[in-house]
Amino acid sequence: MKKTETCLIENSKIILNNEIVFEFPAGNFSDFAKEAYKTMKLSYPKFHKMDNLSKLAFLASEMILNNEDHSRTALVLSNRSSSLDTDFKYQESINSKENYFPSPAVFVYTLPNICVGEISIRHKMQTENAFFVLDAFDEEFLNDYAQQLLQSGKADKVLCGWTELYQESYKAFVYLLTV
Repeated sequence: MKKTETCLIENSKIILNNEIVFEFPAGNFSDFAKEAYKTMKLSYPKFHKMDNLSKLAFLASEMILNNEDHSRTALVLSNRSSSLDTDFKYQESINSKENYFPSPAVFVYTLPNICVGEISIRHKMQTENAFFVLDAFDEEFLNDYAQQLLQSGKADKVLCGWTELYQESYKAFVYLLTV
């Protein structure tokens, strides 16, 4: 297996293959994500409805998955907090006696698999996908899983990575593996 492309998002920067392609003045993740989406001239209207974890994973994957056919690209992501950031916001909407408006739109994003689903839909991926909740980024584990997918013939490529977001702390590191 070989790693063909990498993308790192943290500290208000997007770094593609070790080159800064986008930088934003320090601020909150929401503003950073909106500006990155606009600056990179991405076109996916559902982006604006996504939770922050999905936006982070989406932005990282968009940097690597260009207009090629990805129907045989598998997706294997991981993080530590699952969807805790969105879960917490949803719980706040339930707890508020004055503003009790639990939103189904927020509830939809209380699973980390949603960000994998959004990426798969966007790129018409028709093979395996998985989202693992791990204590820390474990590249060996992800690579072993990816290698099984490639050797079994279930995929021609695998986008792997770490997409961690909780409150204003975030980091995405994704990479594309091929045979």
